[in-house]
Amino acid sequence: MTGGATLRLFEKAERELQALDTKTLEEVYRFQRDFRRNPHEGLFPREALRGDGRLWAVALGPDSDHRALLLRLAEDDWLLISVKHRDEVRQHADRLAYGINRITGAIEYVDLHKAENEVRSTADPARPAADVPFFADLGGEKLAGLGVAEPLIPIVLKLTTEEEIRALAEIAPRHTREVLLRLCDGFPYEEVRDHVTEPVAVKPDALDPEDWQSAAGRSQAVVITDDESLQSIIEEGDFGRWKVFLHPTQEKLVRRQYSGAARVSGGPGTGKTIVALHRVKHLVERLGPGHNKPVLLTTFNKNLAADLRARLLSLGGPQTVARVDIVHVDQLATRVVRESDPGSTKRRIEDAQALREWRALLVEAGEHRWDAEFLCDEWNQVILGQAVRSRSDYFQVRRAGRGRNLNRAERAQVWQLAERFTQRLELKGLETHRQVAERAARLEMDRKEKIDKRRRERDERGGLANVHVESGSGAFLRYRYRHIVVDEAQDLSAAHWKMLRAMVPIGPNDIFLVGDTHQRIYDNQVTLGSLGINIRGRSSRLTLSYRTTWEILRDATRVLQGAQYDDLDGDTDSLEGYRSVLHGGRPVLRGADSWDEELDAIAGQVRSWDRIPRESVAVCVPTNDMASDVERRLARHGIPSTVMTREGLPRNEGVHIGTMYRFKGLEYQAMIVAGVSEGLVPRASIDSWEHTDPLRHRRELQRARSLLFVAATRARDALAVFWHGEPSRFLAPLGVSNKP
Repeated sequence: MTGGATLRLFEKAERELQALDTKTLEEVYRFQRDFRRNPHEGLFPREALRGDGRLWAVALGPDSDHRALLLRLAEDDWLLISVKHRDEVRQHADRLAYGINRITGAIEYVDLHKAENEVRSTADPARPAADVPFFADLGGEKLAGLGVAEPLIPIVLKLTTEEEIRALAEIAPRHTREVLLRLCDGFPYEEVRDHVTEPVAVKPDALDPEDWQSAAGRSQAVVITDDESLQSIIEEGDFGRWKVFLHPTQEKLVRRQYSGAARVSGGPGTGKTIVALHRVKHLVERLGPGHNKPVLLTTFNKNLAADLRARLLSLGGPQTVARVDIVHVDQLATRVVRESDPGSTKRRIEDAQALREWRALLVEAGEHRWDAEFLCDEWNQVILGQAVRSRSDYFQVRRAGRGRNLNRAERAQVWQLAERFTQRLELKGLETHRQVAERAARLEMDRKEKIDKRRRERDERGGLANVHVESGSGAFLRYRYRHIVVDEAQDLSAAHWKMLRAMVPIGPNDIFLVGDTHQRIYDNQVTLGSLGINIRGRSSRLTLSYRTTWEILRDATRVLQGAQYDDLDGDTDSLEGYRSVLHGGRPVLRGADSWDEELDAIAGQVRSWDRIPRESVAVCVPTNDMASDVERRLARHGIPSTVMTREGLPRNEGVHIGTMYRFKGLEYQAMIVAGVSEGLVPRASIDSWEHTDPLRHRRELQRARSLLFVAATRARDALAVFWHGEPSRFLAPLGVSNKP
């Protein structure tokens, strides 16, 4: 018999392929290409490893030492589950277990020899063995009912430590991993059953234990169609994997039909951005033919928007990108304002310069009753942030989270100063990003009112448009977008949200946002419901990190102890259940007597990671001056580096250096967070508000914690935290004392 074959790639096989040497990986590429073309050629010596004829070991080539382990799903439909050396296959063939999970209906494959070795490797001879196994109270029947892979249950029932559970979970089938980690984290059996197992369970009458092709459709597997698709999966790391192997929970969020706005939250590395990108692709696929861009994909800065564009192009190709407007939110606001005022020559300034202008105004006015930072924040967060248009509106607006209460007379004084400040900027030809966002919000809200008014008038006329009105306007007014997807939603201001709300009609699948308020690095406290974005009942959480090791996550989340975080809608959020199956070394915590000594320690740590490519190592610090110091010191030690700017990396060479803000949304194999000293993290000026404005003091401390949390969780495999002098108070939960 001759003819082509369908060859599918199992997710677990993809992880093994990434670890192969270049020569063997080339053999895999040649094998899959030739096997798909004709699986019956004599190029592929093969051996059935079971009497059922289901599992086969097939040589990658006539002279290859490696074997592809294939499950035969049908006559010419094969699933690649592993690639192993022929000796390993010969010695442990009887320990390779496979089957269809009777709960999830998915195909599962387990190397029991490897699983036992992984558990054994965690044993600590100095620690006495536990008397009672961890899952003794559950027993095998309940574990099987939760969907734990049945060949693994005898091993699971012997586990006695958290380390053993995590080691086994790292190589277990995905659903088994989820169940074991939830149970390990203390979740009760009933909650794991309801929230982990039930959503992916297959009805018994729909499960045929002999229908392997249907089971493959419920499994984490993808059909290999060409060389490029396989190379993309293997060589693009996490993103390559996520392009095709979405977790069932993520897949449901991507494809769900929402009745309105929806939100997905989750800690670092849980795949929020990947879900957003897949959601965009899904929305585009549902569009009718056309050449316009009815889908907006936005985020809070330029560099992240560029990264989203590159990833969406890789995920969906040019045909998807052609239907999506990809722009960061301030650029979008600028576009709206320029449409209204195309001749504007104002120069954009940052918040730091705006604060200096506030200070200068108060000095010139001889005003001593108000603090410049308070006024700057009030102007940003309340007046601009909520698009307040008039003095009377300011008297009525809610100032939630602002701390200091203002009576009517004080509000009148603040409004008068805000008007003088706005005039000052106008005379100087200056404007801030927040001013532009506020003006864009007002323009879009006005535009929305016109659209809704014309729609009401059209409905009153029985659906007929008023051609005279429409032609007189120069265009048929319509909403700018049909769908909006927002990444890093926690860092958008209220004005940004008002603008976005006005750009898309309220309705099914209108706004989809992903974010994590634990990673908020700007002081944008918003309640989406008050801005017309109702996400109640349409919020989901991702809890499993695929990027950062458990050891790094454990210490990073401890930094957040004592702080409460909102959920963008008036309630609280937490990282409860946030976890990782990846393991590595504990973060390095090291102090120095001086900044000069710390600089040498940074260089020494970078040198110790000599097996890691320099471009996969980063150093982040609190200030720009400290970043320059690190660059010079690394150069003195012969270590090339590149300092990140507001525009991104000038070149991708050497160790990446930058302030903590610069690393938002990035990831590195190894990360040094330096300068984590009291007075720098958090900065000393924050404590000046402890007694005068306690709420602001707590909010600024929380933001500083979040910034440190973001910096630490950029690390995938290795993290080092350095300080000089007195360590930051935030390190106390890690056992680092800031007391002499």
